[in-house]
Amino acid sequence: MSAGAASLARGRDLPLRRARWATRAQFAVLGVFAGAWGAHLPSVKQRYALDEAALSIVLLAAALGAVSTLLFAGRLVARFGARRVVLGGGMAMCAAIAVVLVLPGLGLLLPAALVFGAGMSLFDVSINSEGSELEHLTGRAIMSNLHGMFSVGGMAGAATVAVLLRADVAPAVQLAGVGAGLALVIVTAARGMLDTHAGGEEQAHFVWPRGVLLLIGLLILAGMIAEGVMYDWCVLYLKQELGMPQANAALGYAVFSAAMALSRFGGDALRERFPERVVLSAGASLAAVAMATVLLAATPWVALIGFALVGAGLAPVAPILLNAATRVPSVSRAAAIASVTSIGYSGFMIGPPLIGGLAHSSSLTAALSVVVIGAALLALGAGRISART
Repeated sequence: MSAGAASLARGRDLPLRRARWATRAQFAVLGVFAGAWGAHLPSVKQRYALDEAALSIVLLAAALGAVSTLLFAGRLVARFGARRVVLGGGMAMCAAIAVVLVLPGLGLLLPAALVFGAGMSLFDVSINSEGSELEHLTGRAIMSNLHGMFSVGGMAGAATVAVLLRADVAPAVQLAGVGAGLALVIVTAARGMLDTHAGGEEQAHFVWPRGVLLLIGLLILAGMIAEGVMYDWCVLYLKQELGMPQANAALGYAVFSAAMALSRFGGDALRERFPERVVLSAGASLAAVAMATVLLAATPWVALIGFALVGAGLAPVAPILLNAATRVPSVSRAAAIASVTSIGYSGFMIGPPLIGGLAHSSSLTAALSVVVIGAALLALGAGRISART
């Protein structure tokens, strides 16, 4: 290749490299939000004097905001581009999490949770659309790597909360700092994202899942119920059921996210070496066995190891299934992601009241068996995913 041609190739590749790093940063941002929120659910519970059933209503409000937003997320990404929608959704998340522990009561907490969920939904669809577009343009598998950055962010968010709690930093101050700091990161990283639209607006209307999209959506539902329960309840389980101090219990979220990150960073290589359905089935089986062991042993060190194995097992779910959805013909990437994610996010609507009700009527330990059931169903259904959707 001549020097001129090489220079031209580098000039074309530079925006793609910048976009990859910018999108990695945005996935990490979403992880930090999820990690900080999950680690501070005991703080929300204490601040507003909620029982498990009432806390589940707060989580349901967040899930309702997320699912309802998915009805038009694909169209927004198609019309305005992922970069602009990331900014809008990100600022909504930042504002909501910054005030979640300083509101006067449950009456305002529920709308704040609704806005938080809606912002996360827009942000999530946008960055996954960007990642799928980058994978298409570069011809390289990167979705697992991107989702690995989400897990790194979750680990960092939960671990930071653990450190700040040990330092006696007030939870409200922590979340205000998270909101302000991540707003700056979102704005900075958005400058490096591609300034393109995900597809024609006529293709980007919400597509009701049917056929292959419905199957993928149902598998995402099983995986997100299991993953969402871990995010929302693992810290409370360690604190309430096993008697760990909250600062130590927050490490449960951290090890879960760390294991997901490590597994996802190796996930693209696994996708190239083994059929996706095999990777998905093996991971889900590992998660089901590990969580069953945690609940039967009821021992802190077993729980921490088990949470790590659950994280490693559930790690392939989102990268494999979301990418499979984008391969469905005649549907834009943003619309396909919004379509299957709408079912998956419904898991966040089903999960909180289900866990809250079961915990209220029996125990949180018994309620967390939902993770075992969700992972087992995912393992059974994984064989229906073909290598080429």
